[in-house]
Amino acid sequence: MDIDHLVEEAKLRDDTIIDVRTPEEYDSGHIPGAINIPLNECSKVRLDPDRQYELYCLSGRRAQLAQTILKERGYHVENIGGIEDWNGKLAR
Repeated sequence: MDIDHLVEEAKLRDDTIIDVRTPEEYDSGHIPGAINIPLNECSKVRLDPDRQYELYCLSGRRAQLAQTILKERGYHVENIGGIEDWNGKLAR
């Protein structure tokens, strides 16, 4: 399934979408509504354990690492891929 469809579904479920790229990458353009939690902060961030989180980065690789870290900490997370495949408008 493509990232556009996964983001649509996540928004319908009111999931939180997390961009795990650097703050500079996030500021250069991100999926509307996404929050920024860089990969290097995933091991110390505190999230609501009852919510579902959808992760993305540039290509999906960092999102995969973040998913592993956050799942080990007990969070409900999925890697939805990379923004390089996003066809929608970017927020800045």
